[in-house]
Amino acid sequence: MIRGDFLSSFHYAETYNRPAIHRSHMAGSRARYGEIDWNEVWRARQKRHESSKHFEDPSHNWNRKENAERYNEGSKGEFDNRVKMTLAGLDITKKSRVLDIGAGPGTLALPLAPLVKEITAVEPGKGMVALLKENMRKEGIRNITCVTKLWEDVDPEKDLAAPYDIVLCSLALTMEDLRESLAKMDAVSSRYVYIFWFADPPFWERMYIDLWPDLHGEPYYPGPRADCLFNVLYQMGIYANVEMLPLDKVYRFSTEKEMTAFFRRRFGVKSQKQKKVLDDYLAPLIRHGGGEVVVSGDSVLAKVWWRKAG
Repeated sequence: MIRGDFLSSFHYAETYNRPAIHRSHMAGSRARYGEIDWNEVWRARQKRHESSKHFEDPSHNWNRKENAERYNEGSKGEFDNRVKMTLAGLDITKKSRVLDIGAGPGTLALPLAPLVKEITAVEPGKGMVALLKENMRKEGIRNITCVTKLWEDVDPEKDLAAPYDIVLCSLALTMEDLRESLAKMDAVSSRYVYIFWFADPPFWERMYIDLWPDLHGEPYYPGPRADCLFNVLYQMGIYANVEMLPLDKVYRFSTEKEMTAFFRRRFGVKSQKQKKVLDDYLAPLIRHGGGEVVVSGDSVLAKVWWRKAG
């Protein structure tokens, strides 16, 4: 049912090939009696996702600069195609003012900065913000302003200089109340809102889904997907365009020993039984080439965007 609704709406936007818009009065901001409330579906799936034990992984604490540096170093080269694809799909000019939500270490903000007038980067991780500012200094970039807050905690009147020509949120939909966050994005945009989110489980999450029951004796719960995002927008009266894009994940290591150590930390592997489960799972995924050990997989990314009415 969800997938059918999602694909039908996607077909409509593609068939007519025009920017999706929304009703200015937001008449559909709540589910009517008898309808599924997709915001509550999102909330329930996100809460269940956060209950998974993998959230205890300290390597994903982005307040720590060393974790941000590891993320930034590991992403060099890997994200090049996604960054180019993302920037090429934005309707920007040298006069554009951009809001980047979930900016991380500047994955999009840094290459975007020379192409636009100014950027406000919202990022809650103190380690990520420290690295972003360090990268700005190294590259001589002066048109990025950082707001070190969760998007849910941002006060547009106090923290932002709205409106923005472009509001961008790439792979950063971790909030429980999606509707409220989307409404805030829409409110601070004067032209376009672009959201990039997973259409299916990304490669790294498929690994969690496959391994978690055997490693830890309980299921791993994936987060909500782009179908749910689209339906929340639809109930808000926002009829968004949807475009499907390739999303690759590549892990590169110098040796198999380095690879094994990385994934053992990632999946909380300690016992001999757990080590065997992980080794057996990784064995068919390993590729060798160019002096590297590579583990990779692909998935689908949804670009969901709309133009403000008026």
